[in-house]
Amino acid sequence: MPLPFLTADRAFEAAEDVALPFDDRDRWRRPYRPGPWRVGTAAILLLLASYVLFAAVIIALTGSVSEAGVVFGIAAAVIVGALRLLRVGVWVSAQGIRQVGFLRTRTVAWERIVAVRTVQQPVRWLGLPRAVQGQALTLVRRDRGAEDAPALLTTHSADFLARPGSFDRAADAVEAWADEYRRG
Repeated sequence: MPLPFLTADRAFEAAEDVALPFDDRDRWRRPYRPGPWRVGTAAILLLLASYVLFAAVIIALTGSVSEAGVVFGIAAAVIVGALRLLRVGVWVSAQGIRQVGFLRTRTVAWERIVAVRTVQQPVRWLGLPRAVQGQALTLVRRDRGAEDAPALLTTHSADFLARPGSFDRAADAVEAWADEYRRG
């Protein structure tokens, strides 16, 4: 009994990046995967939260419910922080570009965007104050000058550090979304 969906000799579609018919263009989506630095940090935080939750259970079993509640609250805060860290990044939809930070989210509608381009400039290394030479995907808005363009993605962020090919693919995807929706 041949199983053609399990064989390696079948022909693949030529256009793999075409949107599927059930894809909703109005949903916010990240055009790249979170990087290993971001995922690793979130995994370590979730591991730490599991130990804190275990400590909360032990404290609750010993009889001090109020102290267990405080420790449980700390564990919940660590879990929320780890999940928020995984949401950080650039998201696109038919409405515009959304830059999700750890504490703040900014959304810019496509009508207010002049250009999305990749430039060579000093960028922050893993979000720390140290700046190194790298590439950044910048967003030029109608109400601001080109020199005041914020960096959406950088080659030295937690998503793209030591992965220049991934940065190039993500920047190309965001630029393609911008070209499609600014015209349409």
